[in-house]
Amino acid sequence: MSSSLRSVIVGMMAWATIGQAGAAEQSKAAAAFERLASLAGQWKGVQDGKEIQVTYTLTANGSALMEEFRPRNGPMMVTLFSVDGDRLLATHYCSAKNQPQMATEPIADPQAKTVAFSLVRVTGLSSAAAWHNTGLMMMHDEDHLTQEWTYLSDGKAGKTLFHFTRER
Repeated sequence: MSSSLRSVIVGMMAWATIGQAGAAEQSKAAAAFERLASLAGQWKGVQDGKEIQVTYTLTANGSALMEEFRPRNGPMMVTLFSVDGDRLLATHYCSAKNQPQMATEPIADPQAKTVAFSLVRVTGLSSAAAWHNTGLMMMHDEDHLTQEWTYLSDGKAGKTLFHFTRER
């Protein structure tokens, strides 16, 4: 076998190995998304005395999970979750009329009970100091969901905790 043919074969094998590693990372993110998609259904909770109903629905041929967050007597908000390579994305359509776009770190453990999203960018801000979410941590099992949202407003950071139970 000529050295140039051998180089081509070695190169092809290297690319195949890189492709398999990428597919493995994608499968971790896809598995983490499947676990997140297990939230599909109705959830309820109370925050500061206000009832909140949350509905999760798979949409876009199963490629996105839509969260509809409905505080009683308040504006509905929507968050869309999806897979992007080796991580998960969350875009939140906020009642503050901005859209924080957040991402996880590359998924290491697709069965982890906690998923943490950090701000990548935010669109629709009325000013640099305007209130906006900066992160979301979700912890869940079959019947319990906790969300910890972090935010920034006028240069001050804060967080809000929500606890939900699945409606049966």
